[in-house]
Amino acid sequence: MLLPAPAKLNLILRIIGRRPDGYHELQTLFQLLDWGDELAFELRHDDAVSVQAGALDIPLEQNLVYRAARLLQAESGCRSGVHITLQKKLPHGGGIGGGSSDAATTLLGLNQLWQCNLSLDRLAQLGRALGADVPVFVRGHTAWAEGVGEQLTPVETARHHYLVVMPDCSVSTAAVFGHPGLTRDSAAITLPHLREGRLDSRWLEQHSGNDCQALVEHLYPEIRATREWLQQFARAQLTGTGACVFAAFDSATAAAEALADLPDRWRGFVATGVQQSPAHRQLAKIAAGA
Repeated sequence: MLLPAPAKLNLILRIIGRRPDGYHELQTLFQLLDWGDELAFELRHDDAVSVQAGALDIPLEQNLVYRAARLLQAESGCRSGVHITLQKKLPHGGGIGGGSSDAATTLLGLNQLWQCNLSLDRLAQLGRALGADVPVFVRGHTAWAEGVGEQLTPVETARHHYLVVMPDCSVSTAAVFGHPGLTRDSAAITLPHLREGRLDSRWLEQHSGNDCQALVEHLYPEIRATREWLQQFARAQLTGTGACVFAAFDSATAAAEALADLPDRWRGFVATGVQQSPAHRQLAKIAAGA
């Protein structure tokens, strides 16, 4: 079984408070993309879980793919094993959901491969134990999120093509959220009435932005330089806690032309925003025998 693990962008990220348990109250708009990592799953003859992750230098017990597989085994009582090959495209510490998406695809894929038959709600609950962003990838739809990111409302967004630029640095999400200089008092906004689930583009343009951006750019001048370079083509902003920055274009051609001018010290890719996760679409094809 071969499945994608798509990237995400935070088109909006507002931090409206901090809870007594240390978690932050957020409002964010997750935009799924048609570009990301890829995972291959092969059944083993024992109950072991093995992961081949190329150059990704993370101990096995800390790898979210391994943890997701073991969590699903424990929850379902499954006695099967699996070998997982992870093809990484998404950078570690990039703010585009690489590890979270990999974990979600692992839960979704093994739930089908191992015939665990857990509901999507239960898989999302398991995902929440792995990370705040995992549930949106499990549910597989571009969504407005509140709480600590677990309260999800599926939305339809206007079709855009995005240039995502990856500076040569990695940002620790925990370090950013724990920093005393982080703004934590943004006013809450209300999701407007959705017509057939579609989000109004003017509302999105009015509220787009990222409360982490000022702090991250102060701590990492290279990220500021990246955004300022991208700003010459279209409005650019940070995604998540960084390090990646992005800008929206009306055509893939315009985004590709900007990418062609990218300085050599940075990497980038062009992707299209999608409403449904490519992982869900692929799983549906597999289930249908396509």
